[in-house]
Amino acid sequence: MWNLLDGDRGVFPSDVGREPERVAPVLPLFGDDTADDETLLGWQERALCAQTDPEAFFPEKGGSTREAKKVCTSCEVRAECLDYALANDERFGIWGGLSERERRKLKRRAV
Repeated sequence: MWNLLDGDRGVFPSDVGREPERVAPVLPLFGDDTADDETLLGWQERALCAQTDPEAFFPEKGGSTREAKKVCTSCEVRAECLDYALANDERFGIWGGLSERERRKLKRRAV
């Protein structure tokens, strides 16, 4: 495999002597090694669904949601998960123990 970076400096040869561009930081979706558990999406690392079959949380239309909701009942980050789904208008899957239809109903009641 070709090594496009210039030696040990970790830069491309065409960038040697250039002023580095300033790039906006990227929000890590699932945290990083330096982030603590209270980062914006750190709750996802502690979610029980991350340790189970993801297909259970995104069943086919008309499929059972029972297995996913059972996992959610004992999850310590259920409230954060539901808050995330409501704030980001998640339209598919089980989030915080609620289906998309249940989340819509909850949102209507809150307005």
